[in-house]
Amino acid sequence: MATSRTIGIIAGNGVYPETFIRAARRQSPGIKLVVAAFEGETKPELAEIVDAIEWLRVGQLSKMLKFFIREGATEAVMMGQISPKNLFDMRPDLRVLFILARLKERNAETMFGAIGDELDKEGITLLPATTFLEDHLPGPGHVCGPKFKKRQLADADFGFRIAKETSKLDIGQSVVVRHGTVLAAEAFEGTNACIKRGGELGRGKDVLLVKVSKPNQDFRFDVPVVGPLTIETCAAAGVSGIAIEAGKTLLLEMNHVIELCDRHSIGIHAV
Repeated sequence: MATSRTIGIIAGNGVYPETFIRAARRQSPGIKLVVAAFEGETKPELAEIVDAIEWLRVGQLSKMLKFFIREGATEAVMMGQISPKNLFDMRPDLRVLFILARLKERNAETMFGAIGDELDKEGITLLPATTFLEDHLPGPGHVCGPKFKKRQLADADFGFRIAKETSKLDIGQSVVVRHGTVLAAEAFEGTNACIKRGGELGRGKDVLLVKVSKPNQDFRFDVPVVGPLTIETCAAAGVSGIAIEAGKTLLLEMNHVIELCDRHSIGIHAV
């Protein structure tokens, strides 16, 4: 039976938006999906699998809201990252300027939360970014690739505790560890840069990436993600294992991730 449900997708880069679109089509036939796309970020191919697309610069909130209202969207999701260089090059419209003026702290949580409030004012509900993707959230234990050995399990628990503290301080949600030592902590540069730095310091031996959610994380706009690029970056850096938070980390392109983990002997374990 067809549905009149319309969801607006605020789409950053990577495969996350595409994964959501395909899952939504599969689980909710007849759904209308419209995409707010960002120049230099969103994959142009999305235009072929959605009902409407509007190209924006980062910071054009009013234009995005008008597009969603015009298309009849009553719900929205945020997914995919925006590169730091584009955030710094943002040319905000008046609505964004008013938001920025109100914020005492300017971080992802406060800024995206404020955007969620603006959507709500227009009658658009911001959904969790895991909507339709529950089967992409691994439960506790071995996920794929080689099973963790005792030393790796100990490092996973250690890194988990450290990453929870750095994420609580809003520094970053990933750390790279080896034998109870923190080699690198993620900050504004992002996970992949953290992996490369940690891999260099660990010299490719027993190095582990640990990725967690923030305490009280708002899953409407900020979900830890592991995908093929994460695995390839780990392989190039000599990282031999990835520990993720069970039930709170999205694995995108699961089959490709499993293939890459087997090829590069990288294990994934959910804590």
